[in-house]
Amino acid sequence: MEEVTIKVGGMSCQGCVKNVTGALAATAGVAGVAVSLEAGEARVSYDPATVSANALRAVIEEVGFDAA
Repeated sequence: MEEVTIKVGGMSCQGCVKNVTGALAATAGVAGVAVSLEAGEARVSYDPATVSANALRAVIEEVGFDAA
């Protein structure tokens, strides 16, 4: 497993956190997700053989937030 911290822009409430967390958690290869509204970031533990960090950024963008 690897861990990546992705900056997430555009979150303004706990509903946003829930949307980002749910989308990432439903992604194949993701083992754990911790999204912080205050820090504006998502920490994701994932299997690099199954999913890439760039694919995780794309998942965040698909639910309407900026990912860096």
